[in-house]
Amino acid sequence: MTQTEGIRTPASWVVVGLDNGGTTDNATVLDATGQFLVDQLVEIPSRVLDGPELAVEALADSFENIIRITNTPLTLVKAIGLDTPGPASATGVISSKGATNFSAVSWHGFDIRAALERRLGLPVVYNNDANAASLYAHHRYFGPEQAMQKSSVAGIVGTGFGGGVVHDGRVIKGAAGMAGELGHVQIPLQDVIEPGQPVPRCNCGFLGDVESIASLTGIKNNLLPYWLPRFPDHPLAGESIPSAAKQLRGYAEREDPLALAVFGQQAKAIGKLFTIAANFTDPDVYFIGGGVVEAAPSFRQWFLNMVRDYTQLRQEQVAAASFALVPDLDMAGARGAAVAAFDSVVAEG
Repeated sequence: MTQTEGIRTPASWVVVGLDNGGTTDNATVLDATGQFLVDQLVEIPSRVLDGPELAVEALADSFENIIRITNTPLTLVKAIGLDTPGPASATGVISSKGATNFSAVSWHGFDIRAALERRLGLPVVYNNDANAASLYAHHRYFGPEQAMQKSSVAGIVGTGFGGGVVHDGRVIKGAAGMAGELGHVQIPLQDVIEPGQPVPRCNCGFLGDVESIASLTGIKNNLLPYWLPRFPDHPLAGESIPSAAKQLRGYAEREDPLALAVFGQQAKAIGKLFTIAANFTDPDVYFIGGGVVEAAPSFRQWFLNMVRDYTQLRQEQVAAASFALVPDLDMAGARGAAVAAFDSVVAEG
């Protein structure tokens, strides 16, 4: 697909969504009618490893690129939605215990939202990337009218485990902006890990939190070191742990027993997390995002079914709630960031 295919020009005011990642920035445009003008990824290098100044400049370049290719006059842009990998404050101040992308000391305490706002001279609305993806999934699932009356919880499986809680169409951020850090919720491990299996440890220091199991890091640090010796003749037994972890999903798509054992533990862990959510927020929908969305349909349905089976709901909740996959995952962050900016413009009248 060329960069101009699937791109429309606006008819009225718009907001721009910018999804900041470890290697690329993705951008989109959402117009006043609620239509996205871009149906594809529009990416440029993010330069986050080069420090805050160059990374903010890259975000500005991403903004200018997307309004250029959609033929959007700058005067029509009302606001910008920005997301970055967390943790960060509710207003976009990067935590001193930042994500991998923001490990350099120059990032600690850096207000990326305010810096981009100064650079572009437009209001910037901030969310972390998992919250943005959760918000997009919520609005896409319910539609513009029902979205503001419904609630959802999303778990995003990636290098870590991100999450988001949406209530009445809005992301719950919390006092310090750390709400929805579902990866660091500690879960009961009964029926999740095997007898004698070491309790998984997270990089954050917690034992038995969701991320220690349901993440690529959890696979490398905790699950494969336990399961690979139990399949000594497996093709992955001769690979390094990082290499085996990257290949594992392909094996799961072929119903390989080792891979299904690992991903089965991930699904069970998410089910335990959603059981906690059921008793805490009782959402209308439980969303799953991450690599499972990008997998073969049979495997992702198997995974979703496993999560559902290990989520303990009361009879009334079973009748009221649904389980679904986050749509358009590669574009979900930018689109969710745009939705947040859109809602901010509408709320201000």
